[in-house]
Amino acid sequence: MFRTADLLKKTRLERGLELEDISKKLKIPLKYLLAIEEEDLTHFPQEPYCSLIVKDYAQQIGLDGQEIIRLFHRDFAVKQKTKSKNKKLFAFTPQFTFTFLTVVCICVFCSYLILEYAKFNRPPKIIVNWPVSTDINQPVLQISGTTDPESTVRINQDLIIVDVSGKFNKKLELSPGENKIIIESKSPAGKSAIIEKIFNFTP
Repeated sequence: MFRTADLLKKTRLERGLELEDISKKLKIPLKYLLAIEEEDLTHFPQEPYCSLIVKDYAQQIGLDGQEIIRLFHRDFAVKQKTKSKNKKLFAFTPQFTFTFLTVVCICVFCSYLILEYAKFNRPPKIIVNWPVSTDINQPVLQISGTTDPESTVRINQDLIIVDVSGKFNKKLELSPGENKIIIESKSPAGKSAIIEKIFNFTP
């Protein structure tokens, strides 16, 4: 079975014609004529220009333009079908890898910013080690606990030192009767967590 590309090239060579001369006469870029002879689909011009170029080329070297167009369309369809079958469904290319890594880095960075923003704007965590009973018979109450290391702690409005691990403690002198203990932990963003408890001191 004759192929269009072989027929065009064979006829041109038999008649001693150069592609450069045909390109100049028809004012067709040489790269398109080469692509047609080599069946290089990646460099074919868009339709309908491709078919017009094949027709003009065929007539220039003395062939029937309409018949060559018919053969060209047959060959082109077969070539496209073969190319589609051989084409991989997926391939890792440098461009794809770079794009994929860029998207991953952006997602990781955005997730980090979101987490840091949420952490910065949430109330601090606070855990208090309260005495087991609320009925106290000692005048001094030992209060201890943990919170976020960067937070400040106040117990009944008194500022308490928080160490690098977030631990704090304080001894409170109790008055006879009910004693309300208010512990507040405040984050650098101004968010507060407050815990309250009432103890009864009986001398």
